[in-house]
Formats: sequence, structure tokens, C-alpha cells
Amino acid sequence: MKNVRTTKRGILYLGFLSLSLLVIHACDNGNPDDSKEIAEDQNEERFDDRKSEKDANFLVEAAAINLEEIKLGELAQQKGTMADTKALGKMMVDEHKAALADLKALAADKAITIPEVLTEDGQDAYDDLQEESGMDFDKEYCSMMVRGHRSAIRKFEKASSNAEDSDIRNFASSMLPSLRTHLEHSEACKEKCKDQKK
Repeated sequence: MKNVRTTKRGILYLGFLSLSLLVIHACDNGNPDDSKEIAEDQNEERFDDRKSEKDANFLVEAAAINLEEIKLGELAQQKGTMADTKALGKMMVDEHKAALADLKALAADKAITIPEVLTEDGQDAYDDLQEESGMDFDKEYCSMMVRGHRSAIRKFEKASSNAEDSDIRNFASSMLPSLRTHLEHSEACKEKCKDQKK
């Protein structure tokens, strides 16, 4: 009898996770902000204490950051005029895809729902950058990477010391060296853009 109950519980849990993923994939319909809001709402319902909810919200935000960096990096490889901009874009795509894979595994382990499509802010950033061309594109992309990574580092530093869950703290801490390296490369790219203007 116990095994039957356990099996039923497992089936219900898998069904819930499948539904969560379907809802998130269904949000890729021109209203990208829904994926983040739905993830946050589902996590709020799932976790009954504030600390666990904050941990979940950090993973939601981390997923949104990775998704944005990947999309902007792909655009930089297509539209960048300087070799440095294209190289920066490739680094962002490769390393943020790897980070996102680790994040997805962690979120699944913790039963935390994360977005799988760009948020509205991420889509706005992509659309704004896509309108740029030539050196204006390179300059804006590198500036966006500087701003974005400064912000990300602050969020990951906070989570690395304040997250309730030790695995989430360790994840945040493990990402900081890469984020700081990304910031250094972004700042160097931004300086090269200034030199090109002279």
C-alpha cells in the first residue's frame, strides 16, 4: 500500500513538473515576460517560507541573466564589427550556456521553476541592440555587457553569502570568478571601442 501511495505521489509530482514546463514553453508567444512571472508565482506557491522563496527568486533571476547574455552574445557574433566584439559575444554564448545547464540541473534538484525564454526586459535589450549598426553596435554591446555583469556580480555576491540553501550559495559563489572575468573582457572591449572612435 505504501508503494502505491509513493508511486501515485511520484506520478503527480512528475505531472506537475511537466505542466510547469509546458506552461513556460507556451509563453514563447510574443509575451516573454510571462515566463518569469509564472516561474515566480509557481515558486511562491510551492515554498511556504520567505527564505526558500528568495532562493528560488535568485535562481529565476540567474536564469533570466543567462538567457539574455546568450541571446545578446549571438547577436554580437552576427553584427559586431570588431573582432573583439565578436570574440566577447562567443565567450558569452559558450560560458552562459554552460552556466545555464548547471543552473537547470540545480533548479530541477530543488524543484524550482525557472524561465526558459527571455523576460520582457531581456527582449527589450535585444530589440534595442538590434537597431544599432557599425561601431555604434559594438560600443552599445560592450557597454551593456559592462552594466549587466556589474549588476550580476552584485546579485551573485549577495546570494553566495545570504542564500538559505547551501547548494545555491555554492552555485552563486562558483559563478563569481567567471562573471568577474566577463566584466574584465567587457571593459577591455569598451575601451577598444573608444580607441576606434579617435
